[in-house]
Amino acid sequence: MDKILYYICIPFGYLMKWCQLLVGNYGLAIILFTLVSKIVLIPLSVWIQKNSILMVKLQPDINFLKVKHYGDTEAIAEGQAKLFKEKKYHPTLSLIPLIIQIVLLMGVVEIIYHPLSYIFGMSDEVINSLASYIGTSSATSSYQLLIVDAIKDGVIDSSSTIPGVGAEMLANTISQVNNFELRFLGLDLSVIATDLWGVYTVIPLIAALSSFVLCMTQNLANVIQHEQGKLSKYGLMAVSVGISLYLGCFVPAGIALYWTASNLFSVAQMYILNAIINPKKHVDYAALEQSRKQLAEIEALDTPKKKDRNYRKNRKREKKDYKSFFNVVNKHVVFYSEKSGFYKYFKDLIDELLKRSNLTIHYITNDPDDIIFERAKETPRIRPYYIGIKKLIPLMMLAECDIMVMTTPDFDKYYLKRSHIKKDIEYIYLPHDMMSVHMGFNEGALDAFDTIFCSGEHVAKEVRATERVYGLPEKKLVPFGYPLADMLVRAGKEERASHISAERKKILIAPSWQEDNLLDSCIDKLICQLYCEKYALVVRPHPEYVKRYGAKMQRLIEKYSDKVGKGLTFELDFSDNSSITSSDLLITDWSGIAPEFCFATGRPALFVNTKIKCLNPNWENLGLTPVEISLRDELGVSIDPSELDKTAEKVSLLLDSFELYRERIDARFATLIYNHGHAAEEGAKYILNSLVEKRAKKA
Repeated sequence: MDKILYYICIPFGYLMKWCQLLVGNYGLAIILFTLVSKIVLIPLSVWIQKNSILMVKLQPDINFLKVKHYGDTEAIAEGQAKLFKEKKYHPTLSLIPLIIQIVLLMGVVEIIYHPLSYIFGMSDEVINSLASYIGTSSATSSYQLLIVDAIKDGVIDSSSTIPGVGAEMLANTISQVNNFELRFLGLDLSVIATDLWGVYTVIPLIAALSSFVLCMTQNLANVIQHEQGKLSKYGLMAVSVGISLYLGCFVPAGIALYWTASNLFSVAQMYILNAIINPKKHVDYAALEQSRKQLAEIEALDTPKKKDRNYRKNRKREKKDYKSFFNVVNKHVVFYSEKSGFYKYFKDLIDELLKRSNLTIHYITNDPDDIIFERAKETPRIRPYYIGIKKLIPLMMLAECDIMVMTTPDFDKYYLKRSHIKKDIEYIYLPHDMMSVHMGFNEGALDAFDTIFCSGEHVAKEVRATERVYGLPEKKLVPFGYPLADMLVRAGKEERASHISAERKKILIAPSWQEDNLLDSCIDKLICQLYCEKYALVVRPHPEYVKRYGAKMQRLIEKYSDKVGKGLTFELDFSDNSSITSSDLLITDWSGIAPEFCFATGRPALFVNTKIKCLNPNWENLGLTPVEISLRDELGVSIDPSELDKTAEKVSLLLDSFELYRERIDARFATLIYNHGHAAEEGAKYILNSLVEKRAKKA
């Protein structure tokens, strides 16, 4: 290694000697050497700049690739390798600049510690003789600097008798060394700061400051460093400043001077290269920001809370369930539920499947406390799996089954994808409300499903119109219905039969979760208007609102803590629907709970005309009016947010006249929903027949 370093340092030594002869000062020579080395390496610096720009240019594609195959490390690695090959990017070549920097630093260290060898070109025999004369040897790293100090201090002079060193050679050596100016700005560049401290304390501080300036400017202007995360940026800064402090403290001041000059020249070089090859002309920063945002969103999903006492238990449980899911072969029907509150949408259908077949129902849930786990204890043919959303992403891509049933729109558009392993899985969309699917959902929200279980004729018309307008292949449309409505109607009838007029009328405030919903825009006014001895208020937020804005929901509960339990209730258990069937009146905005309440109870609703829940700005292309708009005037009355001071008056009027709405509401229910009272039966029949057909095709 020493031999290799020796030959590497020979050209560096000649360059340093040339700089020394040119400027006549060691400090200036080191600065000039640093500048010349930067100039010589300009072609490499240009290459690094272009390579860095290419890396950042590819970053959006890499981020989107990570989003698309999140959790599937093999698919990500394969896609990234293909992308690098296509764009002729070689990630390992990015190590070249670091290697060159290390070699340069090692070379400078070697030269500054050994000026007699590399600057004066003295032989090892002469140097070793001089070292022996002053009582040191080459085993000491700074032995040549000690020889220089001995000559300058007169310990070695022309009268000294040194074996192996002739008088002429000695005189020449003494002359060269005495003309070798080691001081720069009043500091001896051969001195190690920790040996003297005092004024030399400034050396490590200046070296560290130069690194800090370089890192700060790189974080702002370096094409690749600018895109790094805070941990990477400031972690690198800490390491760089730490190295600079070390160099400043424990090596000769000349090396610290080189390091400082190199840092400052690098700052200037970076801005010059950015002016010549401007990254902004080559990188799509809008796409980069979008890709970064999507990746951040997926990274933030289901973030485990380590302070949760069940954290470790649930992670261990998830790992076990994930493995268990893939250990089962020949899975026929799989249900996916986002949380416990969604079980109510599947319950009747699962019951029918169990009753009509010997199927095992596989049920995936993101909720470790899902009610399905208790149900499975009573029903062995239900196999539940707790899988957090992050782990669910690779599970979906690797899934193998015949049919998968879910209530999740936008499938295959964001995180959850169709299986990459089994291409013929039949994905069935199950409705989780009775509303339209073309305005309240994103455009194309159901495109990835093979089969749509339609709650009513309006959904079938909307799906077919979407296929016609956008030229999409036809899906299977099953006249299904809405089992939850049947369940609520049954509960509502029982409630009607046993209903006893209470002193306090129960008013259910149940908003949606979209922008400008009741909780964000006017809940304070509603509570102010209605909180009194006459009414018992139940605020039931949308599950998605609690999921997304849990902290905001908690602050609202705390705000009204003095009223909770005294006529005001916040209901966060969405598996329980008793508040729907037992309430006397509903107040909502654009939530799908409106028809559920009205059809179950036969009672009207008060609609607040907040900003309409519209996720598809092109819904009018279909030429169909969403039922959430048409139903408002049939199921109750509407008021604008500016009229909220009339809320108490409107509520009183509706409570006094709800009998007038009952017949109208019951009649509308009869025409809106398919298969009243037996929706689950029709769904189960379809699934079982589909499984038979799939088995016949395989035979």
